[in-house]
Amino acid sequence: MDLLGRRLPARRRGAPPRPSAAQPRSRRTWKRLLAETAGAGGREARIEAAREVWRTGFIAEALVRQAQRPTLDTSGAHHTGTLTAADLAGWSATYEAPATYDWNGWTVCKAGPWSQGPALLQQLALLPPELPAHGSADYVHLLVEGCKLAMADREAWYGDAAEVPLGELLSAPYNTGRRALIGDKASHELRPGSPGGREPRLSAHARVVATDEPGFSPMGAGEPTVAKRPTSPVPGEPETAPDGATRGDTCHLDVVDRWGNMVAATPSGGWLQSNPVVPELGFPLGTRLQMTWLEEGLPNSLTPGRRPRTTLTPSLALRDGVPVLAFGTPGGDQQDQWQLHFFLAVALRARVRGGLDLQGAIDAPNWHNDAFPGSFYPRGMRPGSVTVESRMPHPVIEGLRGRGHDVTVADAWSEGRLCAVARDPETGILSAAANPRGMQGYAVGR
Repeated sequence: MDLLGRRLPARRRGAPPRPSAAQPRSRRTWKRLLAETAGAGGREARIEAAREVWRTGFIAEALVRQAQRPTLDTSGAHHTGTLTAADLAGWSATYEAPATYDWNGWTVCKAGPWSQGPALLQQLALLPPELPAHGSADYVHLLVEGCKLAMADREAWYGDAAEVPLGELLSAPYNTGRRALIGDKASHELRPGSPGGREPRLSAHARVVATDEPGFSPMGAGEPTVAKRPTSPVPGEPETAPDGATRGDTCHLDVVDRWGNMVAATPSGGWLQSNPVVPELGFPLGTRLQMTWLEEGLPNSLTPGRRPRTTLTPSLALRDGVPVLAFGTPGGDQQDQWQLHFFLAVALRARVRGGLDLQGAIDAPNWHNDAFPGSFYPRGMRPGSVTVESRMPHPVIEGLRGRGHDVTVADAWSEGRLCAVARDPETGILSAAANPRGMQGYAVGR
């Protein structure tokens, strides 16, 4: 049963795996990691000891051996990698304060500008004090045009290879000026701004409209958003081809407990199905480095010791300083487009059963645009584009076309993979909702 009391559909394919029977190599890795850190002391000390083993111990040694082994990749040839022991030993993940933006009594928290997370915050900053009617053509037009401006700034300013002027990018004066660029007609230009008078830096490829290369689709450029092949008889179900190839996606999860502790996570290493499993460890290396530029001097240029700018962008939202909502979605460049529409639907519309109407906000017809360079090969874009679900009312679709948008009408349930959890701070009521698109998300509680 889910948190709304509905019976979940049963899905069974063969016998379930026995405990500890699945993934024996990864099981051995975790057991050895536990054994090697058993004498480290308390919980935090043991976590740090495990991180050290990961960076310099048997795990690091196996990763380096894998990088030195010629491996068949998507080029059709065998290549070795460049990862070294010094690379692994010289870098460690850190704890970071989130990027935040206050809007209408809410504080929205995102990862920093080494992700695309602040693009959602800037879309909020670009909103006028009064919004058009929810779901109207004026409303969708406003959000799409604001997204184009925020994503143009993402392309020019976000990355881990340079200082990002995030304070100015989210400031009221800057976004007041940017908002004035939104007119009655759809923009077909890539228009990054100049925070603090700085000159925006764009890759030479960013001005190339590359929509005819393999891999680009107006239904979701780059990262696949439906885990199935077109010939799959089960809509939305993951499927593995006879040659072992899969069409997968990022995943997202949200968790809340009775005390109000919340987690939003979007774990994804890129195309894991195209990166072989490390034989000694039972898991593959990530492939997110594909998202950097090889052109030098950009905020997202390939740089030693720096992270690629990922599309992964989980969200937490506080109301009057109290954690209330955790949400997110797979979907590459679409993530902070779908999340904005979801968040506004939650923040501005009715409450049900003593809590936020999460399911209604997820189920509402959604959309995305590809009017900026994609984060995945071939990094194409469609200026003026917007893709909408066919459930969107016909007058809204025609209203968008009348405003100059190049509208693609997609399947009725094709835009978004959102899920969310919430806790009402006044009543303590917990709620959750999951996306029905693709029949892969679930909201459960106990």
